[in-house]
Amino acid sequence: MLKTLKCPVRVVWVYRKKQWVALFSTDLTLSIQQIIEYYGARWKIEAAFKELKQDIGSIESQTRHPVAVENHLHFCMMATSLTWVYASRLEKTPSRRHAVTGRNHFAFSDIRRLIAEAVLDDDFGILFPVPRKSVVNSLVTILLRMAA
Repeated sequence: MLKTLKCPVRVVWVYRKKQWVALFSTDLTLSIQQIIEYYGARWKIEAAFKELKQDIGSIESQTRHPVAVENHLHFCMMATSLTWVYASRLEKTPSRRHAVTGRNHFAFSDIRRLIAEAVLDDDFGILFPVPRKSVVNSLVTILLRMAA
């Protein structure tokens, strides 16, 4: 029983790297494996929010109007989604710029670097040609068509 929540909880202890970590669940029907799996999924969500705030720039919004803040957040979410759509379409896994021991997957910043290099390439516009339209804001147009 957890006094602060005033309800029963299930505690699962997991040894991670060099220390024990306690995972709490108020859903007593979950198995130990499910609690660990849900915790892992939650951590991925937290990492996605960190990317959204720090790497995409949603935390740096200068506006205070609620609609403008919401629009800015939606644009940041779209940019994050497009980055991962781009990553899913890559033929090979990108190399890590800053290698981490024990991790073989790439980071969000690695994909951003690849996109920046691709956008600067002269052939980038050929991938998504826009017939009879001005080249003004062509990058934005390309990104919006990728999202559609």
